[in-house]
Amino acid sequence: MNRRAPVSEIMSKSVVALKRGDNLERAEMLFNKHRIKHIPVVSSDVIIGMLSYSDLLKISFAETTKDEHDVNTVVYNSFTIEQVMSKRIVTINSNTTIKEAATILAEREFHALPIVDNGILVGMVTTTDLLNYYIKQY
Repeated sequence: MNRRAPVSEIMSKSVVALKRGDNLERAEMLFNKHRIKHIPVVSSDVIIGMLSYSDLLKISFAETTKDEHDVNTVVYNSFTIEQVMSKRIVTINSNTTIKEAATILAEREFHALPIVDNGILVGMVTTTDLLNYYIKQY
């Protein structure tokens, strides 16, 4: 196991992102289409927040109604992405070691970290990426 391996070796480079002006229905569609749980929110290529699927669940009443789409539409139209997203995000750069990324995820109880180089979003690393990396080591 390379103890100094950079996170760039395991990060996802094709990042699904939301723009500041996108709506929550688009966010839900992207979560479902790409089977992901975290989406960075960007202005140009600069990350301004992070939206998780659990953020949507917190404001959704879908579990309590028969017509989930209609309720979600009303609820989603009541909020903007900026109101729901996490604004206090922790980022790392592509040279951060895999071990350092794992430590941040474990200590902060995060499940995804955006990778930012020179102020630009270049990738994402998730707990699943880390688990797959460690599984390959054995």
